[in-house]
Amino acid sequence: MKILVLSDSHSGLSFMRRCVSAVKPDTVIHLGDYFDDGCVIARENPRLIVHQVPGNCDLYRCTGNQPQVLCYEIGGVRLFMTHGHRHNVKMTLTGLVADARSRGAAAALYGHTHVADCHREEDGLWVINPGSCGSSGGSCAVLEVNNEKISACHILRQADLEDLA
Repeated sequence: MKILVLSDSHSGLSFMRRCVSAVKPDTVIHLGDYFDDGCVIARENPRLIVHQVPGNCDLYRCTGNQPQVLCYEIGGVRLFMTHGHRHNVKMTLTGLVADARSRGAAAALYGHTHVADCHREEDGLWVINPGSCGSSGGSCAVLEVNNEKISACHILRQADLEDLA
């Protein structure tokens, strides 16, 4: 299973569309900052399941009852999904990682910083920020799930998408 992770789109729909077209994901996760961009991708790709959380710029872009954090299984892997602003991820990942661990997640997915990152903690927890798909040429993350485990994580940029096409 391929999971496309997007964040901080800020109306960068053309890059998001290229990601969906090139990666051909089984599902998409949008981690906020322009929540409605994720809604557009969902409408344009009705066979794709799109999971979304709002970001700090989404006060008027989604309903007020939208959960700030999601944590459930996708493809047999428990994922902790949040934008990151409420976890102060621009300062430290400590709170984010602690929350993900407390919920039994295999990965902590976040955005907000616009800096792409994909690494594993010593205990095996994946920590993944796809960067911003709406600025500086754009970036995204692709998680590969096999046998109910994350087998790989890749950060893709514009040039990488062209190679996939």
